[in-house]
Amino acid sequence: MSYNLSMTSTEKRAIVALSSIMSMRMLGLFMIFPVFALYAQHLPGSTPILVGLAIGIYGLTQAVLQIPFGVLSDRFGRKPIIYIGLLLFCVGSIVAAMSTTITGIILGRALQGCGAIASTVLALTADLSREEHRTKAMAILGMSIGASFLLSLLAGPLFYHWIGMSGIFWFTAIMALSGIVILHKMVPQTVRLKGNAGPIPKQVIQVLHNSQLLRLDFGILVLHLSLTSLFVVFPLALIETHLDAAQHWQVYAPVLFLSVIVMIPFIIIAEKYRRFKLVFVSAIGLLALSQWMMGWLHNSLTGLIILLFLFFTAMNLLESSLPSLISKIAPIESKGTAMGVYSSSQFFGAFLGGILGGWLHQHYSINAVFLFGAGLSTVWFLFALSMKSPPYLSSHILKIDKIDATQAVTLSNSLAKIPGVAEVLVIIEDNVAYLKVDRQKLDLAALEQYSAKN
Repeated sequence: MSYNLSMTSTEKRAIVALSSIMSMRMLGLFMIFPVFALYAQHLPGSTPILVGLAIGIYGLTQAVLQIPFGVLSDRFGRKPIIYIGLLLFCVGSIVAAMSTTITGIILGRALQGCGAIASTVLALTADLSREEHRTKAMAILGMSIGASFLLSLLAGPLFYHWIGMSGIFWFTAIMALSGIVILHKMVPQTVRLKGNAGPIPKQVIQVLHNSQLLRLDFGILVLHLSLTSLFVVFPLALIETHLDAAQHWQVYAPVLFLSVIVMIPFIIIAEKYRRFKLVFVSAIGLLALSQWMMGWLHNSLTGLIILLFLFFTAMNLLESSLPSLISKIAPIESKGTAMGVYSSSQFFGAFLGGILGGWLHQHYSINAVFLFGAGLSTVWFLFALSMKSPPYLSSHILKIDKIDATQAVTLSNSLAKIPGVAEVLVIIEDNVAYLKVDRQKLDLAALEQYSAKN
């Protein structure tokens, strides 16, 4: 079957479902941000350090467990691991909801973080989206997470007023259970090529020895370090320009909205016209430039607004491009492992950004934080200049006869042996096999032998 320019119904359904699962989960994690410090003042034994630990501990457990969850998803399938992660997140939410001490809430938040499914969801999104739609799928996933973050800043205070902190945690538990239902009902079961994964340590070593993947892992660490450190001081910079805190949303809302709109044409250029590396490297350069300029113009309100717009335009481009690049470069049998290393780097970057941003601000100044992020982004830019252009492979949809799971595994192995076939994904419910192929090497006649007879 020839390539279809639009997403298939399976792709659309899966992407909407996975985006919903991630956004609901992140909404539950973020909703306490604007209100927990107020609530924690009344908890026995509460201190500022423990309050910060309660808010941030989920990031630490997330970072530690992303790689194990990614590896396990390569060996036992994506959906079972996501089920386990959502259950752990639900249990953590219930523990926090029933806790009356800061220690209990810290434990609950740590358990929430143990449901480290980000890497597995990214890998499953890559599995269920064709090469031509991969970046769009990742962009939709990223935008849903960004929207949940913005919504949490508005919903957190309202929910706290209506149902209290315990109610927020119970609401989070309900959303986790809803995610399990969505995963079961809307996300198709996939059957991948089995038997080539190898021992778990070998998979991790293979990923960590891939210099192209390490460049991308370093990149996501720098990106989220820059983002977190930026927001350690950016609100203070706005205050210094005499913009009242109650008006800050008037800066963030239009800047974020416009940056998403402006990002879309560049994604199209990168994918449709095969200019992925050019767009990617240019976005890193823009990220660095915007932070360099913030270091010099942090006293100008107009300058800060324009530079924040440039920063978020670059960030949105990179946030959607990086997972797509990981999926293009990672070996098929280690894609979940690669996504695990990537997600761990992301969470560690956010953790480091908060610590280092606060230290630089305390000991130096606001502009020192901006310049620090700019310097690291410049290093990333130099690394990215020498990166290899991602392989250009096309998607091919093969209609197949109705088969069971055992036959699907046999079919996957047979299709993978055909010259020019780089990746195989069989979806039993839809009677199709999604292939990633090199059309210059593809033996089309051999491939058509496996197409449906009717």
